[in-house]
Amino acid sequence: MEERESNVLGTAPIGRLMLKLAVPAVAAQFINMLYNIVDRMYIGHIPEVGDLALTGVGVTFPIITLVSAFAAFAGQGGAPLAAIQLGAGKKDQAERILGNSLALLLMTAAVLTVGFSAFKEPILRAFGASDATIGYASSYIGIYLLGTVFVQLALGLNTFISAQGKAMTAMLSVLIGAVLNIVLDPIFIFVFQWGVRGAALATILSQAVSACWVLAFLCCPHSILRIRRAYVRPDPRVMGKIAGLGVAPFIMQSTESLVTVVLNTGMQTYGNDLYVGSITIMQSIMQMIVMPTQGITQGVQPIMSYNYGAKNYRRVRQTFKRLLAVTMTVTCSAFVMVALIPGVLARIFTPEQELIQLVSRVMPLFFGGIWAFGAQMACQSTFMALGQARTSLFLALLRKVILLVPLALILPRVTGSVMGIYAAEPIADILASATTLTLFLSQRKKLLPTEKDAPKG
Repeated sequence: MEERESNVLGTAPIGRLMLKLAVPAVAAQFINMLYNIVDRMYIGHIPEVGDLALTGVGVTFPIITLVSAFAAFAGQGGAPLAAIQLGAGKKDQAERILGNSLALLLMTAAVLTVGFSAFKEPILRAFGASDATIGYASSYIGIYLLGTVFVQLALGLNTFISAQGKAMTAMLSVLIGAVLNIVLDPIFIFVFQWGVRGAALATILSQAVSACWVLAFLCCPHSILRIRRAYVRPDPRVMGKIAGLGVAPFIMQSTESLVTVVLNTGMQTYGNDLYVGSITIMQSIMQMIVMPTQGITQGVQPIMSYNYGAKNYRRVRQTFKRLLAVTMTVTCSAFVMVALIPGVLARIFTPEQELIQLVSRVMPLFFGGIWAFGAQMACQSTFMALGQARTSLFLALLRKVILLVPLALILPRVTGSVMGIYAAEPIADILASATTLTLFLSQRKKLLPTEKDAPKG
């Protein structure tokens, strides 16, 4: 039964299979996004102090992103490897990878909780908190960090459910927590009047429920991959392989923290709290665009990983072509949306007219390169799916560390204006996407070989 279920990845019609796996994965990413987005929506509408509270919570975003990045380090590093082993018919090896990923998640959760909790205020100051916003930032992140282990397990282990082709189950694990978060947020924030503390408490309780759901599934007979006590014992060789592939998604997510710090501090230097608030809103909208697209790529990754392990290269090649068409459609549509209705999007997060006017003015510039981003996401996820660790690492560094951060530091100095910071984003997006696509095309015979070029044996 288990073998037949996993073989679906290698035999079902590609279009139908992509739809089956990608739709729940997109829904899961969208729902997961609601954890932070809903918090910000409610916080921004707290009477009298909503704008400062929203800015304060925005300053905590780098820490939250780092917590998620470590979950991706173990989860997205291990899941493609496990899927490749399933495709090769080596279930024991796949479960060994799962067990070592779980051990890695537990270890990092402990370190992150203690480390960030001990130094939260100086870290928040360094990340752009002002005297007016530090109280809100500290209150929110102090409670959020108590649930770090739940975030690690919910996000990190859910990728192993998707790797089996069980996208609907993976979606449900996120849906359960998100619905609970949406229900608890207004109760804790407004009814109990706990403010930002209530928003953080609602989030960690919801993640705890999701974590329990994921663990229960991965221990039950319905899961093709199961958590087995013998495999949870750390194996340096297995952990090394997980880390080798996981470093790329880790850098992709963790550097979002670096980007946020650079943008926030730049906005404080060349602007004020209002400009920091604009970045908080636009990064939230960026999440609304990028995370569903990531859902598409993550939903499709198991198809490519499984068939790569089974040496069905033609199927890998066909899947990539369809993936590229879908991601480009999504990002081009997003570009049109942010250009036409920036004010409508800003009002989702704040009723403050001055902040809405600023966001409406700068949003078309900030998102000016999002249309090209679909190519990078499709190619990057394919490198990941095929276990190309070194290339994935370079591309993870390219957009944010090599391009965006230096541009965000240099352009405002050159122009003498805060607008240089907003312009850094589209320039980095276009350059990174063009480079990624060029690199991918140069390696296409190796990555997506035809029958003539495919390795023998």
